[in-house]
Amino acid sequence: MRLYALLLRLVAPFVPKAAQWVAGRQELLPRIQVALRQEKAPLAWFHCASLGEFEQGRPLMEAYAARHPGHKLVLTFFSPSGYEVRKNWPGADYVFYLPLDTAENARLFLDAVRPRLAVFVKYEFWYHFLTELRQRQIPAICVSAIFRPEQSFFQPWGGFFRRIVGSFTHIFTQNQASVDLLRSVGITQASVAGDTRFDTVVQTASAPPRALPLVDAFTDDWAPVFIIGSSWPEDLPALTPLLQQYQEQLRFIVAPHEISETNLRLVEEALPGRVVRYSTANASTVAHARVLLMDNVGLLSQLYRFGHFAYVGGAFGKGLHNTLEAAAFGLPLFFGPTYHKFQEAQDLVALGCAFPVTSAAELLTAFGPLFHNEEGRLTVQDLSLDYVHDHSGATNKIMQWLAER
Repeated sequence: MRLYALLLRLVAPFVPKAAQWVAGRQELLPRIQVALRQEKAPLAWFHCASLGEFEQGRPLMEAYAARHPGHKLVLTFFSPSGYEVRKNWPGADYVFYLPLDTAENARLFLDAVRPRLAVFVKYEFWYHFLTELRQRQIPAICVSAIFRPEQSFFQPWGGFFRRIVGSFTHIFTQNQASVDLLRSVGITQASVAGDTRFDTVVQTASAPPRALPLVDAFTDDWAPVFIIGSSWPEDLPALTPLLQQYQEQLRFIVAPHEISETNLRLVEEALPGRVVRYSTANASTVAHARVLLMDNVGLLSQLYRFGHFAYVGGAFGKGLHNTLEAAAFGLPLFFGPTYHKFQEAQDLVALGCAFPVTSAAELLTAFGPLFHNEEGRLTVQDLSLDYVHDHSGATNKIMQWLAER
């Protein structure tokens, strides 16, 4: 861990995200100690790796706060991607970076926070923090976890990693296969609750829509809208022919995963002269554009309500981003080939609601029949909505478990 921190310090002058990580942890523990020194209310600690895990844990945090109005929430992030976007989230009373996982940091952090409960969302298995929580007999739960046979926990040499996972008081998994894997290595304090992200997306889809007048103006001609969410440069070779072929029949809203000038220009080069950036657009310019390029963060979950189809990025690289946000609005989904680590993506593919592709030609082939068959698109919409609603409820299961302790 110390070598990891040193590496980030070395690359910080050249990598903005690493610079944020380093800057956010300068004098971090003293700041936490000062912030919490006079706090007398009971505290619950929720930890998320990044923004995706925050959205996954958000319904549980909100449910906990509603049930325990006298308690306060401490929210920590490992990544700047989560902290910088949600550091002012009003649902948490305190928001910090997570200190580096060392024995001393874990001890000092827990001395300052004194949580009566610790909740880790999905992953983030930190040895020293979990060991210290267990020694202090503070309940620590993991929620929305999913495990696969190839992970280190289930290898003959994975004893150290099994001890980390075994430190949790309870593990709530997304599926029964994960429970069976844990039990196969002697970790029995696990049960299926499902994925709390379903609760998040159902809540978002059913909430009153956020006012987005520029997006309203962009979609005002009633042309079908294709949402491209969390795209990476690796997704663009598959997407560009679709953008070019359907530019007169569709409107596209593109929300890159990382907002950088390089990534924005790559999208603009796909349809020269037909792209307008959200930050510089007005009602007149969006009406004449074919692509609305989102150069901000935090709006993607709201944008899917405008869509008829969606492409979710990441699966031509390290892994697929959140498909449930689009599925909650019933959009037929397209994405790249790296999706097998995500249970919901596998389920949606099996249902015929999502279509993995390996090339631009496959994307055009998969998209064409749905675009020209409105009845087929509406069938996918119904299947997708049913799937999302049928799998909601994980938050209530976890809250019931907590109420019984």
